[in-house]
Amino acid sequence: MARLRLVYNCSDCGAQFPKWAGKCTACGAWNSLVEDVEDPNANHISSLAAGVALLASAPAQRIGEIDAAHGAPRSTGIDELDRVLGGGLVPGSVTLLGGEPGIGKSTLLLQALAAWPGRTLYVSAEESAQQVRLRAERLDAVRPELWLLSETVLPHVIAALDELSPELVVIDSIQTLVDPELGSSPGSVVQVRGCAHKLVMEAKKRNVPVILVGHVTKEGGLAGPRVLEHVVDTVLQFEGERHHALRLLRASKHRFGPTTELGLFEMVEAGLRGVPDPSALFLSDRQTGVPGSVVVPTLEGQRPLMVELQVLTNELKNDMPARRSAQGLDPGRLAMLLAVLAQRVKSPVQKHDVYASVVGGVKLSEPGTDLGLCIAVLSAISNKPVPPNVIAFGEVGLGGEVRQVPHASRRLAEAARLGFAKAIVPAKSPDVDVDIKIERVATLREAMQALGLNGSFDQQF
Repeated sequence: MARLRLVYNCSDCGAQFPKWAGKCTACGAWNSLVEDVEDPNANHISSLAAGVALLASAPAQRIGEIDAAHGAPRSTGIDELDRVLGGGLVPGSVTLLGGEPGIGKSTLLLQALAAWPGRTLYVSAEESAQQVRLRAERLDAVRPELWLLSETVLPHVIAALDELSPELVVIDSIQTLVDPELGSSPGSVVQVRGCAHKLVMEAKKRNVPVILVGHVTKEGGLAGPRVLEHVVDTVLQFEGERHHALRLLRASKHRFGPTTELGLFEMVEAGLRGVPDPSALFLSDRQTGVPGSVVVPTLEGQRPLMVELQVLTNELKNDMPARRSAQGLDPGRLAMLLAVLAQRVKSPVQKHDVYASVVGGVKLSEPGTDLGLCIAVLSAISNKPVPPNVIAFGEVGLGGEVRQVPHASRRLAEAARLGFAKAIVPAKSPDVDVDIKIERVATLREAMQALGLNGSFDQQF
């Protein structure tokens, strides 16, 4: 019996080394080599070559002769999922779905399988068949054309595909599948890479969409080799706070459409439910008249969202360094804006602890929220609330100037729809025909004067 050998595989590119090193010489990644046990008699190349042989060779064609209708997406039956996918799943495509444990990945996919009009197959490589059946009953997803296979061995999964000929396949998860021909432990770089390649080949050969569930690392990235993200057609990220009902679905890679769309779900007792009006949901519990609270219109893809920014400040009574905390915001961006406030409008932010948060568990990264965040900080420090019917948006530069941001018309239209009466916008924003009073500002000082927040800093002007 051949002895197993110890090898080290790069978790980013999949390169293999006989001993550990701090840096992968193939891709340059640091601390990416992970230990693995491999059978020296296993022939990885012949195993993958056998899978390639399953694909019939296709002759070269003129690009104008190719029928694009065969690549048309097919609706999943879930509107928010279709929004992110650009209309639905493309036949023969492979989609990788990642997210934190317990965020709702299996729930979302089970609902998608139940909504699909044809025969579907759910391969549960982590949970037992009984566990999945109980979840399906809770989601009202038990139907005759939904087949369940509790299996971890890849050849057995492929045999089930031959027997059932499903129109949609879900593998939950790719890290728990194992191919005996690869001679490596389950979840290793070799196994994840090899199983993913074979499943992609099966999807192309059968012209059937396949969805793979992927684990995530403690940093939030997808676990496994980076080649896993390269080999699939679409990479979806399911996000949200476990203590909040809101879930967000984004695409970081999509070969069949844009990656800017956002899908919103709410976790309820019966599963995940799409949120058609997220702005109303975000502002439903808002309390008016509280200093440090500002509503900001942000844009996720083509969808405008009205979110509430909250800032709480605490004046320091000693020489201790001020604390900065950001929830749902970039901490580096918050630190930069606080420095701008200190230098350009002489706000005493250095003498205050600053705690900033986005209500609802949303994460904001676009610079259009800069002006709203600065106004919220000034409101908290001066203890003067911003009028409840006011919104603000704009990018703030290091000189304290307020710069314009794209799609101002969509932001203002959403604010007018929800009943807001006044908007603080950059001076160079284009004219928009909406039923809302627009006040243009060129600097942070003008924004402070427009809202009456400069009372505490009059001596600095």
